[in-house]
Amino acid sequence: MDREIFLQEPWLGWAVELQSIAQCGLAYVKDVYDRERYERLREIAAEMLSYKTGLSEERVKDLFCGETGYQTPKLDTRAAVFREGKILLVHERGGNWSLPGGWVDVWESVGSNTVKEAWEEAGVKVAAERLAAVQDREKHNRPHYAHGICKIFVLCRYLEGEFRANSETTESGWFSLEDLPPLEESKTTQEQIALCFQAQADPNWQVPFD
Repeated sequence: MDREIFLQEPWLGWAVELQSIAQCGLAYVKDVYDRERYERLREIAAEMLSYKTGLSEERVKDLFCGETGYQTPKLDTRAAVFREGKILLVHERGGNWSLPGGWVDVWESVGSNTVKEAWEEAGVKVAAERLAAVQDREKHNRPHYAHGICKIFVLCRYLEGEFRANSETTESGWFSLEDLPPLEESKTTQEQIALCFQAQADPNWQVPFD
């Protein structure tokens, strides 16, 4: 996570570090008493987040304390699909618009997950072709999350298909950069979409990464 975020929100940095130490300790500890200490350390991290965010401790634990092993950032892929100079966006159920995408499933690669998300959320078949950007979410999106996320934007070629009803999105649309709808900025910002347009227009694009 970006050090600047720790300076702006020190409680978040403390909670994240406590959780990371506890998760790593629980993965490798042998002594039963040390295990109890690491479990308590993880509980304290969850209590800190619950207190500051207003979420229940149970919800925080589901989101924040459900993994095992050495803690690493989660992967999120976003499909930048273009057709006739416009980009494909989906309307999040209960939210605003974003690029199709989501967490990379354990059995998927970056490319196959991008293709899968475009199909599930927008009803389109695409070919994943090039990377547009690899970003640390904490440097580009708000609100802050308690775990690290690596966002990977993939340029995709539209093959076929149209929107179909699903559990995650309510509609899709093709938009120019000058006519974007209200965005779900926790997932996709105007700057990120502009970056995808730049990458699409440049066959020699040099992929920026954090």
